[in-house]
Amino acid sequence: MSTTETVTLANGLTCGIPSDSPLAKLLKSQRTWVGPGAKDRLGILRAAKSIAIVGASPKPERASYFVGTYLLQSTDYTVYFVNPNADEILGQPVYRSLADLPEVPDIVDVFRKASDIPSVIDEVVAIGAKTIWVQLGIWNQEAAISGEQQGLTVVMDRCIKVEHARFHGGLHLMGFDTGHISSRKLAR
Repeated sequence: MSTTETVTLANGLTCGIPSDSPLAKLLKSQRTWVGPGAKDRLGILRAAKSIAIVGASPKPERASYFVGTYLLQSTDYTVYFVNPNADEILGQPVYRSLADLPEVPDIVDVFRKASDIPSVIDEVVAIGAKTIWVQLGIWNQEAAISGEQQGLTVVMDRCIKVEHARFHGGLHLMGFDTGHISSRKLAR
């Protein structure tokens, strides 16, 4: 015999449905957590002085390497790389864990799979950091809710490089800063 659970729909109405039904599974999989809006994300980026990149890679083809390059070259942030399997990235030392950093970073930017986010949140809380920024394409709603319940500001499924460039006028259609400023239309 299936149990019934009460669900709240997007329009605010509630209804009872069998907990093992396809509809219940669909409703559980939908994203209901929202996170900080654009103005709040801008505020987070403006207030920050340091960023730790967890899951940073020394491989140039990885997104974390590209983001690290951008942050080092285009911002004034102090950038820390965290990866227990690397010694140096972009000429910077790499730390084995967040606890090994010389300071508590303002933002912990995470490039780890969704199932790893709860353990990263535990590390972020343990060192006393206030913001966890989970990169584009990574979603763990339960972890986001848990992080907020533990006092963290949580940004999830957003690229810190794209957000920074967007707010600071350096975003081209492809997400790259072209370095070219013109009012002329480019020939196609």
